[in-house]
Amino acid sequence: MTVVPDDHLMTLICDTCGDSVKATACVLPDAEVVWTLVSEQGWSGSPFATGPHRCPHCSLLPPAGGGNASCGDHGPGGILGIDHVDDVTVVAAAGDVDLDTGDTLRNALRHAADMGGHIVVDLSRVHLIDSTGLGLLVRAHRDARERGAALCLAAPSRFVRTVLHTMRLDGAFPIFDSRDDALAQLSEGSASERTTSAATAARS
Repeated sequence: MTVVPDDHLMTLICDTCGDSVKATACVLPDAEVVWTLVSEQGWSGSPFATGPHRCPHCSLLPPAGGGNASCGDHGPGGILGIDHVDDVTVVAAAGDVDLDTGDTLRNALRHAADMGGHIVVDLSRVHLIDSTGLGLLVRAHRDARERGAALCLAAPSRFVRTVLHTMRLDGAFPIFDSRDDALAQLSEGSASERTTSAATAARS
């Protein structure tokens, strides 16, 4: 469904049960962007005015048929793997990063945070991302920063880059063209930190 604008208010309509909520819309550069409204109301779904959108109750329902959601001809959405390279954890996602696959990404990011180092989220196989996926990445980025680490995005598609830019999130994350570029940059940063620490210790 499509979000219905009314002056400074917008009405969210749940695609599953038809429930609706009207709230003040945050002014964004594009009137079709409703990500902040969706997040503030505890809803899930598309970051754009055109749905799908789900109310908080329906967001808790399991996907129809169970298991991972279908991603059209992209294959199922989910996590391809988690790799540990030195002090960096690489989380490789695939398919659609949305409400139905959010739990797998959340668990993978939590595991990466538990490892204590930097995090690279490989998006090279991700085709779509909705407000659920964006929220998970933003929270993981904030948590990483609070513990003195970095969360980087690697190889996002043109669509994902467009979503990040439209939501004003492209400046929030370090974004690299490939996983290898991200790892190289993080390794270089870690080496510089170690050199600085050793020099400081030598002068003590």
